[in-house]
Amino acid sequence: MKGKNELRVSLIQTSLEWENPQANLAAFSDKFKQLKGKTDLVIIPEMFTTGFSMKPQGIASDEKIYTYLKTRAAEGNFAIYGSSMLKKSDGSFVNRGLFATPEGDLFIYDKRHTFTLAGEQKVYDKGGKPVMAEYLGWKFNLQICYDLRFPVYARNTQDYDVVIYVANWPVLRVNAWDALLKARAIENMAYSIGVNRVGTDGTGMNYNGHSQVYNILGKEMIDHPWETDGVKTVILKKSEIEKYREKLRFLGDRDAFTLDL
Repeated sequence: MKGKNELRVSLIQTSLEWENPQANLAAFSDKFKQLKGKTDLVIIPEMFTTGFSMKPQGIASDEKIYTYLKTRAAEGNFAIYGSSMLKKSDGSFVNRGLFATPEGDLFIYDKRHTFTLAGEQKVYDKGGKPVMAEYLGWKFNLQICYDLRFPVYARNTQDYDVVIYVANWPVLRVNAWDALLKARAIENMAYSIGVNRVGTDGTGMNYNGHSQVYNILGKEMIDHPWETDGVKTVILKKSEIEKYREKLRFLGDRDAFTLDL
């Protein structure tokens, strides 16, 4: 696959129909059609089929969601990353990140840090190691929501280019979202992208988005704050990563240690 210096990335910040996969899939299909041929990567929120529900019985995705994302990616000629509640073959559930490419490749990441404040650990199995998706010569570290609070887990030991967080991050703690996304970019010398939802979910929790892209120096690439339903597209540059990593060799001074995952 030929690499690209400039990568167009589109963030879909939207409300979600509570525990209604059919409605959400239809809505995202329409949004994907509008981006056909206009971008290289589309990022959508956490649990994009249902909202952040702790009741997956009867509404969790199965492996048909793989086909849905691969098909939409092929139709639009762009990759897609988001997460969905998913029922595994043994009957257990996971919050599964899915990165689908138009060529039919699929990278799977199960959320490592389940959100104990909401009891997510009681419903969904937690994942293991981080997953790196490779596409168009770029390497993406796939993360989900609560993972953002754990910087060691995103530590850039694999020379990734972009760390992506998809989320249902509420208004109550959005200041932390803003600060931590920026920190992940600066400390890892990589682009940091966070895609959050807007609206109110079925539990009464409110969300105001603040989806954002930070460059390698921690500079915002989207006017802040972004709190409405919509799509924003930014251009990432591989040459910018290479330029600043060569000039500012902070990653070479990383402490050496391994994680017990």
